[in-house]
Amino acid sequence: MIFPDKTSVDPASKDLPDSVKADYKEAGSILGKSPRGAAALLRLAIQKLCMHLGQPGKNLNEDIGELVKQGLPTKTQKALDIVRVTGSESVHPGTLDVNDNPEIARSLFKLVNFIAEKMITEPKEIDALYEVLPESKRKQIDERDSTAS
Repeated sequence: MIFPDKTSVDPASKDLPDSVKADYKEAGSILGKSPRGAAALLRLAIQKLCMHLGQPGKNLNEDIGELVKQGLPTKTQKALDIVRVTGSESVHPGTLDVNDNPEIARSLFKLVNFIAEKMITEPKEIDALYEVLPESKRKQIDERDSTAS
């Protein structure tokens, strides 16, 4: 390769599943040549991410809706929907053309990392800190929560 692909996107979140990281990296490698293709790959990445989070993966809109029912924060839902709609509009005729504005595609990379931070990294960090609490205190918390239901 005489001229290697240059990307100026942030690296993929360390907590993304490997299959999602692969799509993220591929999207980054084609961003300069095809913002539309990059947006479509990032949409695929969040579909795989939803599957990683226990959703069926057949209909991304429904998967996001189910995550909302499970308590997904509004900002994270909006980020998912931005990537979903932008990526979808990239491959279907619509009103949004990311080839006309490649910065839209570039911003999707940040949103994918934001989604990973909110849906994987932060819960993992909180769970790790919770496990440091003394077992007797965790039992008290569990008892409190079981009587509140």
